[in-house]
Amino acid sequence: MSFSDISGIVSDMDGVLWQGDEALPGLIEFFDLLRVRGIPYMLATNNSSKTRTDYVAKLAGMGVPDVPETRIITSGTATVSYLLAHYPTDTPIHVFGSDSLRKVVREAGYTLTDDEDARVVVAGLDWDLTYAKLKRAHYLIHRGADFIGTNPDTTYPAPGGPVPGTGSLIAALRAATGREPVIIGKPFSPMYEAALTSLGTPINRTLMIGDRLDTDISGAVTLGMRTALVLTGISTRADLNDGLRPDGVFEGLPALIGALSS
Repeated sequence: MSFSDISGIVSDMDGVLWQGDEALPGLIEFFDLLRVRGIPYMLATNNSSKTRTDYVAKLAGMGVPDVPETRIITSGTATVSYLLAHYPTDTPIHVFGSDSLRKVVREAGYTLTDDEDARVVVAGLDWDLTYAKLKRAHYLIHRGADFIGTNPDTTYPAPGGPVPGTGSLIAALRAATGREPVIIGKPFSPMYEAALTSLGTPINRTLMIGDRLDTDISGAVTLGMRTALVLTGISTRADLNDGLRPDGVFEGLPALIGALSS
């Protein structure tokens, strides 16, 4: 499989570029190829537990310096865009998630609250989850606050194997409240559309690289993008089916680099 005609790339990060704090083989060479060939790129992650600044620093620490923040889209930044389009900034918002998610919502001009005046509950990944936090978010949603989830990923790739992701926490709130959330991240279109707008490349010549069939690949196929699945994260060859076939399946970045170079 050759991707030599690709004119733009959207890539997931967790499970594609690294696992946890460990860079995956081919990371530096991948960005070298993009630079040499002049291929524009966007990095789009469903992870809402880090800011764009965090990701820039993480890439620099792994040997890929000078990635602009404007090249990074997280489900947190996409959620803020949704909030700004649907709620005035005087709307009290409760964030069930990380400090990074609270930071991006606050920086957009919203007031954060844990009290009963919350009109929206935004649910993301919380590494310091407690029952008390889950109970509070449930209470506010049950009272009528709008329910927004940053992404549907039920698991998250880690060096020792998959761990529970945002979708698992959202599922707990969904089960307890009987309420269906608005979900922002992949496979839903807002993140892809934001990336494509930034790139300005034709959809059918823009490649989505991901490690999950159910989010990264599914959403891109729906939009008509080209797709490459790398087997360094969540999905395996056993997960492939006739209903959802990526344009290419690769053991990791080194094999994908070969396809982009041929």
